[in-house]
Amino acid sequence: ATLGLPFAFGSHFAPDQLDVALSAYRGRFMPSAQCARPQVMLSVAVVCAETDEEARFHFSSAQQVSDGPLPPPIPDYESKIDPQRLALIRKVMRYSLVGSPETVGKGLGEFVARYKPDEVIVTSQIFDHAARMKSFELLSQVHTPSG
Repeated sequence: ATLGLPFAFGSHFAPDQLDVALSAYRGRFMPSAQCARPQVMLSVAVVCAETDEEARFHFSSAQQVSDGPLPPPIPDYESKIDPQRLALIRKVMRYSLVGSPETVGKGLGEFVARYKPDEVIVTSQIFDHAARMKSFELLSQVHTPSG
């Protein structure tokens, strides 16, 4: 911030630090030859499919992952795990947009309205390559409530 450079933050894997990091960056920003004003890029995880149910199925791969390879999805995964683990997963992955184009568009609009990033970086952990490509295709057509 004090060098007047853009700032990128991995909100999809460090959600607890997002508010503090943005406040510190925007509060300490000094204009420079590179940037006249603060420029923020924030990441979100996105799994977009034709339906909310299909998206949640594909999202189960990301919910299962630890330090190993991305596992295949599991139908109705959330109902099969310990409630405390599920609560932890939901907390850590709260900046994940999972659902139909309408659901993802609404969530993306809310995220952008709240944090006002200049750019959004999208990550997507989907086991099936064709489903991942379809997710990005559907996301490219999403309209947020603000436009």
